[in-house]
Amino acid sequence: MSHQHFILHKPYGYLSQFIYELKRKKKLLGELYDFPIGTMAIGRLDEDSEGLLLLTTDGMMSEIIRSKKVDKEYYVQVDGVINQEAIDRLKMGVEIGFNGSKYITKRCAASLIDGVPNFGLRGKKIRDERHGPTSWASITVNEGKFRQIRKMTAAVGFPTLRLVRVRIGSVLLDNLKSGEVMEVRNFQVEI
Repeated sequence: MSHQHFILHKPYGYLSQFIYELKRKKKLLGELYDFPIGTMAIGRLDEDSEGLLLLTTDGMMSEIIRSKKVDKEYYVQVDGVINQEAIDRLKMGVEIGFNGSKYITKRCAASLIDGVPNFGLRGKKIRDERHGPTSWASITVNEGKFRQIRKMTAAVGFPTLRLVRVRIGSVLLDNLKSGEVMEVRNFQVEI
């Protein structure tokens, strides 16, 4: 059987799934593209997050990518002007809440981003300059606790306003526009 693989720029406001059982109407991935039956997202991005999402019809491919602790890089817009001290704390690991207890995140890569990345406007306005300055940072992790990046930036005093995943292993978001899907022969995800 020949499997299919896709790279998607998940827009803000969509769930990383195809079925939602609760009564409240949600936007699902199947509304963006006519994916084949059996397509699954490899990992997730929460409803408020955007960016790179890999999808496949191959369960083994999904397991391989998720099991190898592949790096995931995020560009995060935060409330305030993030400083090097906060970046250094992120790199060392910070305490966040997870499953009702405290958890220290693993060491990670983090850096300041000069300027504003060109992602285009988000589906929902974040806020304007009257509420104070914002800034951007890059954070790369190889673990994925629930809302981890958001909790990490809040732990160092800079709450997340916008979160965009730009890389999974060696697969890049590049210039894929929000909502755009690209079918690929196979994922070449290098660690």
